[in-house]
Amino acid sequence: MSTSGTVLSPAGSPALAIAEIGWVMIGGATLLFVATMALLAWAVGARAARRQDAGEGGDAPGGAAARTWILGGGLALPLLVLSALFLYAHFRAAAGTPAAGGPLIVSVVGHDWWWELRYRDPVDGRDIVLANEIHLPAGRSVVLGLNSGDVIHSFWVPALAGKVDMIPGRVQQLRLEVAAPGRHRGQCAEFCGDQHAQMALEVVVDPAPVFDAWLRAQAAPATAPRVAAAERGLALFRSEGCVACHSIRGLAEGGSSGPDLTHVGSRRLIGAGVIAADEAGFARWIGGVQHLKPGARMPEYSRLDPAALAALASLLGQLR
Repeated sequence: MSTSGTVLSPAGSPALAIAEIGWVMIGGATLLFVATMALLAWAVGARAARRQDAGEGGDAPGGAAARTWILGGGLALPLLVLSALFLYAHFRAAAGTPAAGGPLIVSVVGHDWWWELRYRDPVDGRDIVLANEIHLPAGRSVVLGLNSGDVIHSFWVPALAGKVDMIPGRVQQLRLEVAAPGRHRGQCAEFCGDQHAQMALEVVVDPAPVFDAWLRAQAAPATAPRVAAAERGLALFRSEGCVACHSIRGLAEGGSSGPDLTHVGSRRLIGAGVIAADEAGFARWIGGVQHLKPGARMPEYSRLDPAALAALASLLGQLR
């Protein structure tokens, strides 16, 4: 999969429209600049020629010529250019044709400093709660419902669409469609506190069959630990109070103030893009979260011995 996090590599339908309009405006501005400079050079040359022919007193421009330049260059030309740009942007924005079938609806809630995601289980309609990694099907219309659980955040995946503010108490909609599979980086684009810079997310666009299989797997509860270390990790998860903020569906139902961890091992990164989602990364995160992400709403478990950290990491690593 390719990885993209720039407006110069548009992949989603809104980003493609923004890029096209942007390049048209840049091209038009370049042509206008060149024409203006050419006109300026001609005017300076013509003025010098008149002075040479008629002397210092014969350079006053004619009234009719001045009015022509004022009306033509000052009024008619800007009106023509702005009208053309308006019509182009209007018809370009309305030109997209929706993909067949109903749109996929994904709820995205910004928190300090991570992303809560909710999909609808196509079998029983229950919410499937995830965090920090959005999966979308290629070639299908998608509607993202954007909200905030605390302060104002801003959802921005440069390769897919423009920025959309996430305001507490209000749901904003972002409609998009991505034609090709790929992996795209996103970022909170509104300063939201100490760890604003480390509030990233990934959007993974899968072929439709791959997405359907992924969604079925995410809807399933977690499987029981398969090794002794993971069994001890589950006991520690409960006894150390992790269930106060986190939940593992089917194993340790708990709170929702922190990310749902039911299938956390299937993600590429944890901590909203801070560290790899492998056993080494889990152990480092649990034992040193305040070093990796100072101010994160999670206590640091540096008091746990390495064996306990390894057991918790083993549990999380098998949650796929």
